[in-house]
Amino acid sequence: MPSPNIWHHTATYEIENRAADPRGALWQAMESVAGGDAWTARDVLDLGCGTGYHLPRFAETARSVTGVEPHPALVALARRRTRRLEHVEVLEGIAQAIPLPPASVDVVHVRWAYFFGPGSEPGLAELARVVRRGGTAMVIDNDATRSTFGAWFRRGYPMVDPVAVERFWSTRGWTRVPVDMGWSFGSRADLEAVVRIEFTPEVADEVLSSHEGTEVDYAVNLWWKRF
Repeated sequence: MPSPNIWHHTATYEIENRAADPRGALWQAMESVAGGDAWTARDVLDLGCGTGYHLPRFAETARSVTGVEPHPALVALARRRTRRLEHVEVLEGIAQAIPLPPASVDVVHVRWAYFFGPGSEPGLAELARVVRRGGTAMVIDNDATRSTFGAWFRRGYPMVDPVAVERFWSTRGWTRVPVDMGWSFGSRADLEAVVRIEFTPEVADEVLSSHEGTEVDYAVNLWWKRF
């Protein structure tokens, strides 16, 4: 499925990535659930890596980092971003058929890519194939039950049932860690541009008219599982 934001508005999505998690709360939560030394000296898979925004961060301490992305144009950008990092590789592929051998990674990071609950069973089966025993997978998803952005998300995507999403993950043995991530933009224009690639014009107009400033209260769920 084409992603309506990053596939068609790559530069604006870069602004969104820079605005997310300004205090590092999500990174701290991921380091905690990954266990031990997190991903230090381990093999990391970033599934649905987009332009590779997060790959250099993992590469600071990981033994190897592999980004997998289905969109060829984004694959090219991710490769360009990491071209000087010898232990980083970017592959074209999908979550339902990860182009890696069995038991080849220790840590998987999936952020707003493919896993939004019901329907992602084929991708989950692939995780069970590629993650080594004792490895950890982490899926970051919007928490539509709370926060300012959660209210915007409910308005923009009423077809997503947060109760059904939580039930899906919980019944499959995943653990939920709620994180108050936040958005912090450098300008109001940046905030408005990002909101307009995430929602329809009508919803974007509604939420922007009632929200001032450049900060947004934004809650996410970090779902994780040890294999």
